[in-house]
Amino acid sequence: MHQSSWLSNLLHTALFGGAIATTATLSLLSPTLSPSVQASLHDSPKAVLDEAWQIVYQDYVDPNFNQVDWQAVRQELLSVEYASEEEAYDALRTALEQLDDPYTRFMDPEQYRALTRQTSGELSGVGIRLEVNSETNALTVVEPLQNSPASAAGIRTGDRILAIDGRSTEGMSVEDASRLIRGEAGTDITLRVSRAGSNAFDVPLTRARIELPTVRYSLRQEGDTQIGYIRLGEFSSHAADQMRRAIRDLVSQGAEGFVLDLRGNPGGLLQSSIDISRMWIEAGDIVRTVDRNGSSRETSADHTALTELPLAVLVDGNSASSSEILTGALMDNRRATVVGSQTFGKALVQSVHALDNGAGLAVTIAHYYTPAGTDISHRGITPDVEINLTDSQQQRLSSMPTLLATVEADPQYAGAIAALRPGIVANRDQQLTQPVSIGQEHISLPQ
Repeated sequence: MHQSSWLSNLLHTALFGGAIATTATLSLLSPTLSPSVQASLHDSPKAVLDEAWQIVYQDYVDPNFNQVDWQAVRQELLSVEYASEEEAYDALRTALEQLDDPYTRFMDPEQYRALTRQTSGELSGVGIRLEVNSETNALTVVEPLQNSPASAAGIRTGDRILAIDGRSTEGMSVEDASRLIRGEAGTDITLRVSRAGSNAFDVPLTRARIELPTVRYSLRQEGDTQIGYIRLGEFSSHAADQMRRAIRDLVSQGAEGFVLDLRGNPGGLLQSSIDISRMWIEAGDIVRTVDRNGSSRETSADHTALTELPLAVLVDGNSASSSEILTGALMDNRRATVVGSQTFGKALVQSVHALDNGAGLAVTIAHYYTPAGTDISHRGITPDVEINLTDSQQQRLSSMPTLLATVEADPQYAGAIAALRPGIVANRDQQLTQPVSIGQEHISLPQ
């Protein structure tokens, strides 16, 4: 990819194995290859190997390829006769391992489709979250998604799915059931459902495109304070729109401060993290990226913040990539108090390419730095208020999710509430002493 197009596409690339940006790939044949080798590429598993090799050659962040002779790697890949695509895939994965970069990776067509579904923030199906119940071993509905065919048909939390289009779910994993339930929008499917207090019954459904909720929020009464709590699961393509709705709704409900929970958030789309940063930061830098040639690009806030209310951010060791971009921007701009434990420490940007045969390739193309110039690679971000959960606390919150983000059982959330109080009190005092205009006079309200 040429430098100019690299820069224009950079902000649409992906982070941490959960994001996607479809980019054009090159199909040039190296003149160093013999005519016989070039001819062997056509209608051969070698074609995808050469396509992937060229993307790495053009875009990979380290032009020295971890001191690997990348030209020799190409010759080796194309000199072998592969009995199947799977054999060629294994050879490509082995070649990529030489870069010593776990984020530059090959995905077969099924893996690439799964990544695309994840980062699109959508699915085509009926809209139910499933689990295998630990006590009954039955495939059970965790929740029907809002505005989904399942919720419209009356499927409830706790319902057991006995069969999918006549196929028994006994012994079936959640992954296998999900594959059967997903399908093209507009196609029909029938679930046989068992519910406490009633006989088993069939539920005919029509699959649809469903926007997955990655933002969950609520207004919390914490003592005498109204707190807007927002949990962001990942930076999908719909995350920014959902975050915007959450902030506006909570402000309209009277939130006096916010807790933004990024714990367990593995990252996602770079552009999504930038868009969300701009909702909280009125002015200031957000992130700086540096490519293989040392060229840097800074991205800043654009005076479109939705609120200036006090903000605390919750992070942990699984807050990575785009989560760390957002956290670093909020911290360095002194926009939020960061509470929790050390973050993951991933400061690399990937571009994800669709290959001609339906497979995909993620390639690291840049490093990123926080606004203060900090490289968080392998170090992560140290919170302003460091609170590490004990093993027993983590186990309790994991086994009883309803206790998450409660002052009584979640010390990190309690720390965030404590960090917000001074700012909220200061805002209240400022409102009490704010001048009130009456005709040509100005008087101050007493405290």
